[in-house]
Amino acid sequence: MSSGKVVEGVIKMKESAYKNYAELPLFLNSKTVAKVLGVSPSSGYELMHEPGFPVLRIGNRMVVPKEQFIQWVKEHTGGGT
Repeated sequence: MSSGKVVEGVIKMKESAYKNYAELPLFLNSKTVAKVLGVSPSSGYELMHEPGFPVLRIGNRMVVPKEQFIQWVKEHTGGGT
């Protein structure tokens, strides 16, 4: 199953490389964001440039704090408060 393929009207995503949030590093880069969400690295990179995505900029580097990423996922999957 590859990401981005439309099969019978459904977009298939790769299975996440991580099984739970405890396995994640404290700060995620675009490749890690992509692995967690089961999307391509370029999709992870694009997501990190979206308004409202919890990115911390350190010089030219962009990282996502783990706890803010988890909260963002909950809010965008109906699990937020």
